[in-house]
Amino acid sequence: MAASELIEEDEVRIPVEANVTSLNSPAQTHPQRVANGNPTHHALTLSPPADDHDGTNRSERSGLCSLVLIQSLNRKLKRRCEYEKICAKEEHTDRLPNEWWKTGVAFLYALFNLVFTTVVITIVHERVPDKSVSPPLPDKFFDYVDRVPWAFTVTETNGLILVGLWLIQWLFLKHKAIVGRRCFFLIGTLYMYRCVTMYITTLPVPGKHMVCAPKLYNDSRGKIWRILRLISGGGLSLTSSNLMCGDFLYSGHTVMLTLISGVICILVGHEHYSVDVVVAYFVTTRTFWWYHTMANTHTSLFIRDEFPLSLVFNSISAQELRGAPNNYLSRVWWNPVFNFLEKNVQTTVPVVFLSPRALLSSCKERYHTIGIERDE
Repeated sequence: MAASELIEEDEVRIPVEANVTSLNSPAQTHPQRVANGNPTHHALTLSPPADDHDGTNRSERSGLCSLVLIQSLNRKLKRRCEYEKICAKEEHTDRLPNEWWKTGVAFLYALFNLVFTTVVITIVHERVPDKSVSPPLPDKFFDYVDRVPWAFTVTETNGLILVGLWLIQWLFLKHKAIVGRRCFFLIGTLYMYRCVTMYITTLPVPGKHMVCAPKLYNDSRGKIWRILRLISGGGLSLTSSNLMCGDFLYSGHTVMLTLISGVICILVGHEHYSVDVVVAYFVTTRTFWWYHTMANTHTSLFIRDEFPLSLVFNSISAQELRGAPNNYLSRVWWNPVFNFLEKNVQTTVPVVFLSPRALLSSCKERYHTIGIERDE
């Protein structure tokens, strides 16, 4: 609804009665003549009221005009309030646009880095030194805690449960498009970092219990099949898809886990060095906090509403705060990507869940809209 259309509809129209005389008054108006005998068109002579009844009618008309004016102003004020509510609602909606196409771009980014990780693992596997030549590196945690064979299975089970819970939670979120693209970008970036650390330094296996697949050397076809098998099994030991070694620094399982119990089980199973887990924890948490600090900068710097200066800060846009010269968080290499993903997100994303009924209604409405567009 345009503001101009609403204002045009709300124009106060006051009925004006001109040249109205009482039926009981015999007086009439006559054009005034000048010396040449031609009447003037602007000079009019009004006869005085015939009696007191005309004054009473004039008072009634004045009261009627006042009543009409008050009613018009009330209607205008009411519509103005409704207009402001609609504008406020539209403004709030525009501050958190879905932009599903950006979510799709972030998903492709994450998918590419996950596939690229399997390629790097296949390459690194060929460079892992043999256990007989290079024994496992000394690890302080391994010196005090013996290996528990089933611990790593617990780790992967925890990871699968967490991924399932995340998917269910994500489906019922109101702003799932924004949350989804943030998650996809973070996962893709963390696994890209992991590709770098795995490739530049290859560590020996952390334990003699580990069984590594034979090396293929120049067999390109065999390497491709290994990549496809790793992708199809999700890189999990539970699916027997990951028999390759070398993907130690840093731990990809730690990246996906948020339960401390799952992270500890990685170490108890002696599947990763302690440094792998520690580095993965710091890289994951700091990247997550870094990104969301930048995303919420426009609210964290505001002053409370009871202070007059808050009006000044509230007028500053999120882009100006995020791009401020003293905001050193914006100096990361992925800041242009961040600006692309978060450009139109102008406020903190609230944690709002949809009921199953509301979710089904939303899906039906979208399906109906798509059907109409196809028919057109």
